[in-house]
Amino acid sequence: MSQPTVALSLTVKCANVASALEFYAKAFGAVESFRLAGPDGAIAHAEFDIGNTHLFISGESPDWQALAMPEGTTASCLFAIHTEDCDKAYAKAIAAGATSVAEPEDHFWGTRDAVVRDPYGYRWSFGQKIEDITPEEIAERAKKLFGG
Repeated sequence: MSQPTVALSLTVKCANVASALEFYAKAFGAVESFRLAGPDGAIAHAEFDIGNTHLFISGESPDWQALAMPEGTTASCLFAIHTEDCDKAYAKAIAAGATSVAEPEDHFWGTRDAVVRDPYGYRWSFGQKIEDITPEEIAERAKKLFGG
């Protein structure tokens, strides 16, 4: 596999790396491809794939500028997963332990979307294309929706 132009790296509390890998496998079908144990035996770094996207994950390590989000907070970024069935992907993530941010809903831009929050504070959306529309049609629908 060639190196991606942009690589995403998640950071969780050290004790949570293995459970995070298990969660991502159950919730999103992630497949682990590499695991590196640190001197204490805990997972220092791991890599996994969701579809054709390669991600990194590590435990918190201030010495390496890797800081997990404080417990109970939510990341400002959003990871968008394209799917053939938004409702099914959403239900699978909820069953795995994600919490709902937005239930599946059809949107004016031609997709059905839902958003969940994982146990580590990251947000994930599921987008299912439901119709082909042009950028001009999206702009017209937005204009009608927003009253402009």
